[in-house]
Amino acid sequence: MRIRVQEADFDVGSELAALRRGNPQIGALASFVGLVRDTNDGAGVCEMTLEHYPGMTEQALAEIVAEARRRWAIIDALVIHRVGRLMPSDQIVLVAVAGAHRGEAFAACEFIMDYLKTRAPFWKREVTPAGARWVDARDADDQAAERWREPGAD
Repeated sequence: MRIRVQEADFDVGSELAALRRGNPQIGALASFVGLVRDTNDGAGVCEMTLEHYPGMTEQALAEIVAEARRRWAIIDALVIHRVGRLMPSDQIVLVAVAGAHRGEAFAACEFIMDYLKTRAPFWKREVTPAGARWVDARDADDQAAERWREPGAD
């Protein structure tokens, strides 16, 4: 499991190559790259700043990946999340999961991303032509994460 929270951009190809390098058990690699959009909730976005609590954020991400490993037979996982000032089209996040089979890798990758959107302590501030605003959590993100809820879980 590899987790990084950083200001610097990342090279998707290099990161995926490093994740699978030298492991012949890997038969599938599923990944997701999130980007900064130039619009949100009907307003243009000039820039975005992501804030977090160092240490707390990495721990939350590690717990999300550990839960994915508990649910699916995955071989390895990578989460890179950027913080700081970002511009439209910049990469924000990379989630990659290596597994023996595609089904496990796809499911674990989607689970990690859904939980990252709802359970990781990041705060997003956008600058629009009308001024700066903090971005609230989305109901759609909560609904996406809810589908992974195990029966009997609180």
